[in-house]
Amino acid sequence: MVNDWKHLYLLQGLMKMKKWYGGLLIMALGMTLFLLYSLKGIQPQKQSTKQSAYSFFNNNSPPNDSIEGSSNVEAASFDADLKKMPKPTKMPHLVHVAGLDDLYDMKNLSEGEMNVVLAWTHLRSLLSRSDALPETAQGVKEASVAWKELLSTIETDKASKMSKIDSPENQNCPFSVTTLGKTVADSGVTLSLPCGLIIDSSITLIGIPNEQNSSFQIDLAGQELEEEPYPPIILHYNVSLPGENMTEEPYIVQNTWTNDFGWGKEERCPARGSANIHKVDELVLCNVQAVRNNNEENVNVGQPTSDIPSNISSESTHRTGYFPFSEGNPFTATLWVGSEGFHMTVNGRHETSFAYREKLEPWLVNTIKVAGSLSLFSVLAKGLPVTEGNDIVVDVENLKAPSILKKRHVLLIGVFSTGNNFERRMALRRSWMQYEAVRSGEVVVRFFIGLHKNNRVNLELWREAQAYGDIQLMPFVDYYSLISLKTIAICIVGTKIIPSKYIMKTDDDAFLRIDEMLSSLKGKSSEGLLYGLISSKSSPDRDGDSKWYISDEEWPHDTYPPWAHGPGYVISRDIAKFVVFGHQERKLQFFKLEDVAMGIWIERFRNSGKEVHYENDERFYNAGCESNYILAHYQNPRMVLCLWEKLQKEHKPECCE
Repeated sequence: MVNDWKHLYLLQGLMKMKKWYGGLLIMALGMTLFLLYSLKGIQPQKQSTKQSAYSFFNNNSPPNDSIEGSSNVEAASFDADLKKMPKPTKMPHLVHVAGLDDLYDMKNLSEGEMNVVLAWTHLRSLLSRSDALPETAQGVKEASVAWKELLSTIETDKASKMSKIDSPENQNCPFSVTTLGKTVADSGVTLSLPCGLIIDSSITLIGIPNEQNSSFQIDLAGQELEEEPYPPIILHYNVSLPGENMTEEPYIVQNTWTNDFGWGKEERCPARGSANIHKVDELVLCNVQAVRNNNEENVNVGQPTSDIPSNISSESTHRTGYFPFSEGNPFTATLWVGSEGFHMTVNGRHETSFAYREKLEPWLVNTIKVAGSLSLFSVLAKGLPVTEGNDIVVDVENLKAPSILKKRHVLLIGVFSTGNNFERRMALRRSWMQYEAVRSGEVVVRFFIGLHKNNRVNLELWREAQAYGDIQLMPFVDYYSLISLKTIAICIVGTKIIPSKYIMKTDDDAFLRIDEMLSSLKGKSSEGLLYGLISSKSSPDRDGDSKWYISDEEWPHDTYPPWAHGPGYVISRDIAKFVVFGHQERKLQFFKLEDVAMGIWIERFRNSGKEVHYENDERFYNAGCESNYILAHYQNPRMVLCLWEKLQKEHKPECCE
C-alpha cells in the first residue's frame, strides 16, 4: 500500500506542472497503474473435475440451457461426466484404401447411367480418412469387387439384349425356392438363395431326426469370395437331440462364424444363470425347453455356461419339460426373418430368437445348408426379394422421378434402403411418392443404397435405377455400421447436387404424409433446424452384445446431445452444409449411429455460434403407427399401400392393422 500512496502523490505533483509534456507523462503513468491493478486481480482458477460436451468439442462454455418455444426441447441439459479425458488427437489424414480406385472406373458408362453415382466424387475423401468408421475398408474392398463384376455384367447385358439372349444370371430374383425328398448325407443339402433374404422371408423345413443322442445343423451362409476360403456363416443353428430315456440333456446352439474372427459367442437354449430379459422383436431368446435331470448336483457338469436370457426360471431348468425335436418324430420348423433377428418356430410354437450380429445381416445370406442325422422331406424358402419386370410395369411412367427443377427445391427426402428391398421401394413409389408435391418436383425423393455382394441383386438394382431415376448408389457395401456415410451423402446431394431448403432422412419401411410435413415446415425456421421426434436425454449403450454398443473410446460421455430418431427427421440447409464441409475438411468426427451422429454434428454447429431450433413433434412415430401420424415406421409394403388407400378414400390419417 505504501507504494500505491507514492504513486498517488506523484500524480498530484505532475498535475501541477504546466509544461506541455506533463500531460503525456501523466497518461503513461496512468496506464502503468491500470496494468498493475489488473495483474493483481488475476487469480489462477482450479480446473473443474467435470467437463461438458461443449468444452470437449470447442472448449467453450455452454449457452443457455433451453430454447424458447412450446415445441422445442432442452438443448444443453446434458452436462456429462467424462469417464476419461479424451487424448489430444491429430487432424485425420488421407490413407490408401484397397479397391477405392476401382470404384471410380466409369469410363464405359454413359452420361445418363452416371446419374446413379452423383455423390461418389464428394464421398471419396471421406472413405480415405484415417479415422474412418471401422468397417469402411472392408465395405470399400468388397464393393470394388462387386462394382467390377457389375460393370462387366452390364456390358454383357447390353450385348445379350442386342442378340436377344437372356442368360440365367440376368433372370429376375424368384419369390421362392425349394428342394424335395432328400436324406441328408454327410455333405449336407444345399439350397441357393439367388437374391438373399429380407424382413418377413421364411425358410420352412419338414423332417424327422434319425437317431437318439445325435445332432443336425442348419447354416445360413453368405457369399463366397475369391480371397476367403469359406463364406461367412450368418446363422449356425445346431440341434443336439436327447439321449435314450432322456439321459442326455438336449439343447439348441446358435452362433456365427467369419474368416476374420472364427466362431462368435454361442447362445444356448435352454439358457441358464441369467435374470436378464433381453428380447428380439419382442420375442424371448429361448422358450421353455427344460428337461428332467436326475442328478441336480451335476446339472452344470460338462455344460458351457451362458448368460443368454430366457423366460424360464432357475428351478424350471431341473424339471421335466418340452423339447421340440426328438428321434423318429416328424417336425415342421420355420426360420423367419424379423427386424432385429432370426426366429425359429417349431410345430407352430416359438422356440428361439437370435439377434443379428454386425456385418452378418439377412440380406447377405446366399445359401441354406442342412447337415447331420436327419431325413429331410422338403426345404421351402419363400417371401424372398423379388423385382417387378420393368418392361411389364403398366404404370412405369407415373412412377419415374420427375425432372429436376432449375430452382431450389423445398425438400429433398433421402430414403435409406438396401439392394434387395425391391418391394419396399415399389410400395413407396405407388404411395406417398405420388403426392402432388413430389410429382411437381417441389419435393425430391431419392433412395440411397450401398452395393450388394450378390451380382444378381446389383444387376436388378441397376436396372431399377435406370428405369425410375430415383436411386443413388453408394461406393461401399451396405453394412449397418456404415449408414452414417449415407447421412452425409444425403446432405451432399441436398446442398451440392439437388439444392434444397430442407433435407430429410427416412427409411424404406416408413410412411410419410408429405402434405402435413410441408404444412408443419411453413411454421418452422429455415435456419438451424432439427425437426422430428427428438431425444433430449439419452445415454450410450455399453452392452458389448448390443447392436447399438458404443465404447468409451467412441463416446466418453455419459449422455448424448439432443438428437432426432432415425426413421424420419428434417434439417435445414445450413446444417447440411456444415455437415458436408466439416467432414470434407476432416473437422467433424464419424459416429456409427447415424441419428445420434447428426445430433453430435448439430451440437458442433451450435458451438460455432449458430442458433439451433430443436423442434419436437410426437407425430413422428419411431415404432409403429398411431392415428394423426406424420410418419409411421415399421410398415411393410402391404401396410404402406393400405395407408395410402385410406388417405385417398377416407381422407383421414388412420392406421392399418
